[in-house]
Amino acid sequence: MKATVEIKHVSKRYGKIEAVRDVSFDLAPGEITALVGHNGAGKTTLLKLMLGLAHPTAGTIRVLGDNPAAGEFAARSKVGYLPENVSFNAALTGREILSFYARLKGEPVAKALRLLDRVGLGSASARRVATYSKGMRQRLGLAQALIGEPQVLLLDEPTTGLDPALRLSFYEIVQALRDRGATVVLSSHALAELGERADRVVIMSHGAMVAHGSIDELRRIAQLPAKVRLTVSGETETIRNWLGRVEKWRQVNGHVVEIDATPERKIELLRRATDVGAPVKDIDVVPPTLDEIYAHFLRTQEAAR
Repeated sequence: MKATVEIKHVSKRYGKIEAVRDVSFDLAPGEITALVGHNGAGKTTLLKLMLGLAHPTAGTIRVLGDNPAAGEFAARSKVGYLPENVSFNAALTGREILSFYARLKGEPVAKALRLLDRVGLGSASARRVATYSKGMRQRLGLAQALIGEPQVLLLDEPTTGLDPALRLSFYEIVQALRDRGATVVLSSHALAELGERADRVVIMSHGAMVAHGSIDELRRIAQLPAKVRLTVSGETETIRNWLGRVEKWRQVNGHVVEIDATPERKIELLRRATDVGAPVKDIDVVPPTLDEIYAHFLRTQEAAR
């Protein structure tokens, strides 16, 4: 499958500051990639490099076959972008803003305006943007990014200011684009949201890429323990005797025990918990979250510096 975005040994300097250092990865069609990292990790710089808003100091980037740094951006109309801080002319209405961007992209205005209903702004489309809340401006920015059903969609902190219901609606829109073959990049600090939805993760720190892969691949590399939660019956002493030599366990309440189980111990523990006579009434297995994976790779990088 041909990559839609190819990043090869890319670095970007701003004077003495190296914002991105020798980063290489490809993005495939029909995938959601989470771009995660602390403030100043290089996430937004990478997005700007993909858009051609900044040029690499070293290395090459190709987006849908074009080189943005060389002005080869015939595919620009097939790229959607939502910046972290959305800013529109406050004197214009939502309809006027979206009409302007549709014409700019060469897309039918009527089709673009239907996006206002899709992001929940249909009833506010005739109001001036000055009257919009932060969440409404964010939704207008998302509608702008979706004009033309982009093949590559770059979203920087896209759910900022959205309430829980609108966040769910936002991810339904993103999933529909992914299912149609779009490449979606989500740069966000909301790791709990991304862990459930991303096909791949790129972890950035101090301008360098410290990990890249699917959630399952990163879990295997990190070798972090899963949390096994057992709903048990019996007294604490009975449970302690049954558990035997388990290094890390804690009693969450009187009837729930949580155990940190390494990958090699997890199956053994589950077998014991399902044996006839085990004082276990229910089992939940919680794999390492993206927050935990992210923290692990950052600790590993800091230890190696």
